[in-house]
Amino acid sequence: MDKIFQAAKNVLVSCMGVKEGEVVLVVVDTPQVDLGRAFYEQAVDLGAEAQLIQYLPRGNNGVEPPPAVAAAMAASQVVIMPTSTSLSHTQARKEANNQGARVASLPGLTKEMMERTLLGDYGEIARRSKTVAALLDDGEIVEITAPGGTDLTMSIKGRSGIADTGELAAKGSFGNLPAGEAYVAPVEGTASGKIVIDGAMAGIGKVSDAITIVVANGLAVDFQGGKEALKLKQMLEQHGEEGRNIAELGIGTNDLAKLTGQVLEDEKVLGTIHIAVGDNHTFGGEVTVPVHLDGMVLSPTVKIDGKVVLDRGKLA
Repeated sequence: MDKIFQAAKNVLVSCMGVKEGEVVLVVVDTPQVDLGRAFYEQAVDLGAEAQLIQYLPRGNNGVEPPPAVAAAMAASQVVIMPTSTSLSHTQARKEANNQGARVASLPGLTKEMMERTLLGDYGEIARRSKTVAALLDDGEIVEITAPGGTDLTMSIKGRSGIADTGELAAKGSFGNLPAGEAYVAPVEGTASGKIVIDGAMAGIGKVSDAITIVVANGLAVDFQGGKEALKLKQMLEQHGEEGRNIAELGIGTNDLAKLTGQVLEDEKVLGTIHIAVGDNHTFGGEVTVPVHLDGMVLSPTVKIDGKVVLDRGKLA
């Protein structure tokens, strides 16, 4: 069996726990049809009531799919979403979970990424993710520095740390695949300082010139750097103040992942963090806006309530 089909089967069996007769929906936009078909065919082979639905691509991560797609998601038991832009932070995804669907989001997935990261054993990745999520869950103040110039503080008091483990067999579960991060929604209005994106940026890919984001009162207030900084600013302008919300702190825990320019994999790379701007209402925040863009910071040091969790890219 070709590796791409092996990877699809591993996701359906090991991560999603698909059973014979279950309603499995593969949601795909036009650029990802071939990868979506691999999941569909393996679901058929497993005896599932499999369906494949295709729609036209959206402009940004976090934009809702068509209403008919959202309705199909809510009516399914398992939803696999290998789309070019992310449906992770959409109301459609949230409603599918509310109806009991197990949902996996794979935005920006490539054939190479499938073969590299979706055939692995996620046991150790899950352990790391849960350990870091517990620290976020208990924490109040986060301080982040990095050699590239990042110097940021934020409050996470009262917010829940979430482990992205790849274990999605329970009713109503959700996660990205490939998995491997722990993340939290910072308290709105509390982030302050400077973020220097020197790895990759969603909607841009690997950065050639670092993007410096000046942060005040929980908002990105200035974007400095070259043409990539200007592009990020332009992507966010249409969404107003809420689009510039410091929405997420994520810590990568996947030793199989590598920096490729595809945010789905980039944000999982062990030894990196990512900071997102925009929407965070689906994982404990208070901002609802149709954009969510992650930026990767290399070799960071992260302290939670003064305790070092990540030391220049190495888990403490």
